[in-house]
Amino acid sequence: MCAAMAFMGRMAGSRIFSELCGSIVNLRMYSSRVDWKQLRPMILKRIKNRTKDYPIKRMIPVAQEVVRAREILTEGVSILLRAVPVHSCKFCPEIHVGAMAHQMKSCHGFKRMIKDRPHQWGPGGLNNILVPVEAFHQENMFQDEIRHDQRFDFTRVPAVLELCHQAGAELPEGLLYRRDELCTAAEANNQNPAPLLSSELRLVGQRTLEAWERLRLGVTKLLLVYPSKVCENCSEVHVGISGHKARMCGVFKFEGWRGKHKWKKAGVDDLVPQKIVWHQRPHDPPILVDSGRDYYGHAPAVVELCVQVGARASPKYNCMMKEHGLAPPVQRDQAT
Repeated sequence: MCAAMAFMGRMAGSRIFSELCGSIVNLRMYSSRVDWKQLRPMILKRIKNRTKDYPIKRMIPVAQEVVRAREILTEGVSILLRAVPVHSCKFCPEIHVGAMAHQMKSCHGFKRMIKDRPHQWGPGGLNNILVPVEAFHQENMFQDEIRHDQRFDFTRVPAVLELCHQAGAELPEGLLYRRDELCTAAEANNQNPAPLLSSELRLVGQRTLEAWERLRLGVTKLLLVYPSKVCENCSEVHVGISGHKARMCGVFKFEGWRGKHKWKKAGVDDLVPQKIVWHQRPHDPPILVDSGRDYYGHAPAVVELCVQVGARASPKYNCMMKEHGLAPPVQRDQAT
């Protein structure tokens, strides 16, 4: 019995040893004998053949829908700015949507050198609501990388339109190179009553809000197929396989970066920023102050602008906007 068990043990050990030896023999060994000069043309040919698969035909309608939604959104925000006042701080990027700007001491200055300072408000405009994000314009997504000395040879266009262009959308003539002007005039900041009725403004606001949701949904779908990059240290965006080589990063020189970008995968918030602002609910005071900061809600600037004219926001913003939250406590000096 013991001899039989010993024989079976030797057989099992020899089988395990043979399997291990076979797996070691079958491993691929990469050595320096590989001729990379012969491999390079094959790799380049494979990359060139990959360009035949783009643009993807099934994604072309999505890109065209994004272009239409962006046009409706820009037009709707321009109309609503005549009815709803927008205030922009002169020393920081914060804005406020509403008749009376808030009095919270949250200004941090242009270079974030100060904190807890009151804002100095001025008239806001279109670019305060729809933050412009630009990228280099290329003929196709497989174009060679842009070097630092070539940074002035390429035109800067809106990143969303560049993404749609690479996705195969037919852009109207002049749309790619058109610049949306900043609305700083008093007429665009609700100094005069709006020519539209309240019911008409509500329809415009609802249509603008729907265009905003379609735009972000379409960009999310396109980013799943077409690669885009964003710098981790600044807000630079590049639409393409790899980021450009232009040394334009805003980090300090003594850190040793030499202006090179540190690229990562871009998301929808990088191409279409939401620009979060304070949301003023019906049971909030007319002027938001520091004492109620924990009670007030937030909302994207476009959503807040449309809600101000009576449009209904999506339920996904309810948690952020705190619609059913408590009102801030009334101070004694205000009650008297």
